[in-house]
Amino acid sequence: MNNLYNTLSLLLFLSSFSFAYGFGSMGPISAVFGQNDFFCAIDASGKQEVICWGKNTSSSSSTSSVFAIDVPPMAALSGGAGFMCGILVNTSYAYCWDSMGSSSDLVPQVYQSSSYSHISSGRDHVCAIRGSYYSDSDSGSIDCWDIVETSNNRFSSKQSALYYNQEISSLSFKKIVSGEGFTCGSLEDGGIKCWGPTSSNLIVPDVQDKFLTLASGKSSLCGVVESSGEIKCWGDSSFSNSSILDPPIGTSFVSLAIGAQHFCGIREDNHAIECWGKVNSSSIPKDSGFLSIASSDSIMCGIREDDLVLDCWFANASSPSNIDPPLQLCSPGLCTPGSCGPGNFAFNASLLHEPDLTSLCVRKDLNICSPCGFNCSNGFFPSSSCTQNADRVCTSCSLCQNSSCWEICNLKPHQHQDHRLHQLRKLIIIIGSSIFGSLLISILLCILLRFLPQKGKQKKQFSGEKESDAPDITPSSVSVAPCPGLAQVFRLSELKDATNGFKEFNELGRGSYGFVYRAVLPDGRQVAVKRANAATIIHTNSREFEMELEILCSVRHSNVVNLLGYCSEMGERLLVYELMSHGTLHDHLHGGFSPLNWPLRLRIAMQAAKGLEFLHTEINPPIAHRDVKSSNILLDSDWGARISDFGLLRNDGDVILDMRDDVYNFGIVLLEILSGRKANDRDCSPSNIVEWAVPLIKQGKAAAIIDRCVGLPRVVVPLLKLAEIAEVAVRENPCERPSMAEVATFLEQIILGEFYFLAALSATVYLF
Repeated sequence: MNNLYNTLSLLLFLSSFSFAYGFGSMGPISAVFGQNDFFCAIDASGKQEVICWGKNTSSSSSTSSVFAIDVPPMAALSGGAGFMCGILVNTSYAYCWDSMGSSSDLVPQVYQSSSYSHISSGRDHVCAIRGSYYSDSDSGSIDCWDIVETSNNRFSSKQSALYYNQEISSLSFKKIVSGEGFTCGSLEDGGIKCWGPTSSNLIVPDVQDKFLTLASGKSSLCGVVESSGEIKCWGDSSFSNSSILDPPIGTSFVSLAIGAQHFCGIREDNHAIECWGKVNSSSIPKDSGFLSIASSDSIMCGIREDDLVLDCWFANASSPSNIDPPLQLCSPGLCTPGSCGPGNFAFNASLLHEPDLTSLCVRKDLNICSPCGFNCSNGFFPSSSCTQNADRVCTSCSLCQNSSCWEICNLKPHQHQDHRLHQLRKLIIIIGSSIFGSLLISILLCILLRFLPQKGKQKKQFSGEKESDAPDITPSSVSVAPCPGLAQVFRLSELKDATNGFKEFNELGRGSYGFVYRAVLPDGRQVAVKRANAATIIHTNSREFEMELEILCSVRHSNVVNLLGYCSEMGERLLVYELMSHGTLHDHLHGGFSPLNWPLRLRIAMQAAKGLEFLHTEINPPIAHRDVKSSNILLDSDWGARISDFGLLRNDGDVILDMRDDVYNFGIVLLEILSGRKANDRDCSPSNIVEWAVPLIKQGKAAAIIDRCVGLPRVVVPLLKLAEIAEVAVRENPCERPSMAEVATFLEQIILGEFYFLAALSATVYLF
């Protein structure tokens, strides 16, 4: 078991803010070590609630899960071996729990009503500095207690004699950090003091440097020098030849996190992760900067600086390839009173584009002070410098337009000119193609208009009017009422030929209306032919079928499967539609077809909503679909979403209520898009997707339902907003549901506001 506890802890030395989060440290994210290791983090909702995740101890599965532990809001967290401690937001009391859900019994009764400004968890003990967390005073005396494992992975606590002596009782500490058998603290007047049964093994020299951060292992100690960001390490003789104590030279850091055999830190310049020791470097995220990190024995998790999303990875190659943290946005640092000092910025909640979120802290007078970056990762350049309320902004080198970024992006002046010329050529090609396309369309329109009168003469002939100069032929298809100029009347014989006699191998699907077949018309067009079954024909007379056709012919929209023609011969009822070459949404979510990425899923949701909005609001009389589901949302050759199967309209019932039912069913589709789960799945509990997803969304845990089979986007806020829209759409009271137009508007705002606007802006700058 000792190998599991050979981890390092962190100390912030002579600094007002803590940026190093690991074993024994205090921060917004922390890890628990041991057999049932897990992570916890403070969320970014402004409530400072705690999110915990890790291996589910109630299951034999090795996959991670979000713990449903009722933990009060926390000001700070610190993980030990098998347990987690924190400081409560409202009272500054200490609060400790484990993976089994134990809570305040892990703080001795004598300390349960004491306020603390700092807390640190070690292998089997906890120490804390007395004083209010939010007070102006940032130093105080020390209380320590033991936390010991009893049985069945349960823990108990008691006052500690091992971590108390007369010398430290008279000292005032600013920050403390605990490790395996020792605790160290920075004194109010400067210097470091360590105590505990194993503290003598550290052999720490009389340090003269001031340290931003100290990190400790079983018998070692490392520090980040405050003036340079350089890392220095020392320890007993067993570590003298260890590569773990050989940190990068010439690199400045602002944070450290320690595992069983590895060190990782956040670089000062670009906030990238850099590790040393026994670590699988290929698993380290390369495309994101981080503001906070934590590590258990072999797993590391961090909070990304761009969007505050959690990202986790395994430190060594022998570990599984992935881990799934929850998708809630998490706090980039600790909420503290006062303004941020030099080299730091106060994180601005408005950067998250949440209109209802004005602060990440429970009090408006608190700030989260994070370290400024001054450089960016490869392929990006800092387009603006750090300010009091925002970090530097990194921009892709493809948008480099002047000499200020040439050197950073490794562009020489002539290369930049070549780049501009290349973009100019692209622009000329685009403009030229547009002009050519416009001319071609104009020519085609002229040709079409030229032949329209002749087409009218043919219509008169087949209507029974005499035309002596018209040839006596019987066409295979004609353009007649009830959809003049819009739909063709097909002969039954040609549709039989086009579908190979309605053979089963041409069948695309079947439903209450009948069967749908793939067909190839004589002119080469691929279409879908819907053939009514006997029950449909019996329950709709000829007049009803004609009324149906009149309505269907009036439906023309880019997000609706449009009617091309029909056939009504020998008792048959056949409708000819555009062929949707990429199948149904259901096929891609549940049927084994190619998976859909998040931008495409969001676009499909918006386009399907627009199709339903068109049916509800722009058709007179309005059309209620009455059977909205993922199998009735089809995808065309450009992956555009089209609404289908709104035919065979009924006049019975309340249309308004039917429209609200459409909204409810579309909310279910949104939940399917978001989770990848079927609307009803007997293999899940609860089987109904609404019963499963809505409680999680209402609890603020919408991220728990996100489909993990698709790579996470860099920005997850649109997915969380999508969950909110779905929850409103499936409300039990129809009057509380939004209209389809409102749903479409919400979805359009998500996509256009969060994605396409930025993409268009980048493209404009890129071209010009």
